[in-house]
Amino acid sequence: MPDCLPSESRVPSRQEVAGVMMRWLQPLVVDGEVRTCPECGMYRDWIVFCMRDESIWLRCQAGHETKEPGLDAVWFNRHSGPVDRFHPTLKEGLRHLGH
Repeated sequence: MPDCLPSESRVPSRQEVAGVMMRWLQPLVVDGEVRTCPECGMYRDWIVFCMRDESIWLRCQAGHETKEPGLDAVWFNRHSGPVDRFHPTLKEGLRHLGH
């Protein structure tokens, strides 16, 4: 009996995707400060990305993106739920999360 699933039943590993994302509706507090978008001032309803290199990026509703050095992959994994689906494009993933 083989010990590996057939390729059509296997989900991609973290290294096979560009990153994972989750929606963060409430204000995001990092090191005691509420994060705001540097371009528009928005402070809630973020999409939080954990990239393959384990960097964290934030995207506001207006589509502005900024790197968040105060967070890391450990924080993301602690706060995100299990990956429930994979999207072939960023646009499709954002649509799924309501952005």
